[in-house]
Amino acid sequence: MQVHLNPPLEPGSAPRHAAAIVATAADISGAELDYSPESIVVVEDIVDGFRAEGVTGEEMAESLVAFGCYVGEVLTRHAGGAWRPALSAQVTTVPLVVELPDARECHPIDWVFRRLRRGSDVSLRALCAAAGTEHGPSDARTHE
Repeated sequence: MQVHLNPPLEPGSAPRHAAAIVATAADISGAELDYSPESIVVVEDIVDGFRAEGVTGEEMAESLVAFGCYVGEVLTRHAGGAWRPALSAQVTTVPLVVELPDARECHPIDWVFRRLRRGSDVSLRALCAAAGTEHGPSDARTHE
């Protein structure tokens, strides 16, 4: 998949892509994304809307990556994570992850693409909660 982002997607630019999608979502749909764990449901609703329209990950790649950056920023702010290049062979969308303080890798961009493909079977909110944004770390696998 080719994604053309400006600036290019890397650990230092992920917060800027998140901020851009916050502004875009507010302008287009009036959605309020405030970087709280509770706001992840808004991202799920937006992605579910894309799914209902029948769009593909290829068609919405830049927006989905930006929403993934937003989800990743929630992880950095509420679970103490940090953006870094992916080391894992499990990356399917982009080679950028959020590493949690306990060294777990989270793949928020992949999560958003999976939500588009599989719908409510992929709960972004549950994945973030498992990463420790709401109730502390759990045994749930965060790299799926």
